[in-house]
Amino acid sequence: MELKDTMIEALGIEITLLKKGRVEATMPVDGRTRQPFGLLHGGASVALAETVASIGAYELVDKESEGVAGLEINANHIRGKSEGVVKAVATVLHQGRTTQVWDIKITDEQDKLICVSRCTMAVLKLKK
Repeated sequence: MELKDTMIEALGIEITLLKKGRVEATMPVDGRTRQPFGLLHGGASVALAETVASIGAYELVDKESEGVAGLEINANHIRGKSEGVVKAVATVLHQGRTTQVWDIKITDEQDKLICVSRCTMAVLKLKK
């Protein structure tokens, strides 16, 4: 999977754990990810959440014949953060034939909840 010249690279997201049904990643809270009032941008949190869900979903499909794409995502922003690093942990809740549902929790360095998200991924048949 090529991450160069993607939003993942632009936001400084780093995948730290990748296994079937679970993905972990970090993202800095800095000028790339803050909103004008100095806090972590909610859109950056959602981008992080969809990134880990998408990567996790892709690991669960047959890469020869299937792909994945985000179908729906929601997020509740629990606590603000102005600097440091956040960590996302995505776990699969449902792995179906045409959809997957992922739970994503984003926390700070003290393991305090920053954002909770749920992402539904579509499993797509690739054209041959």
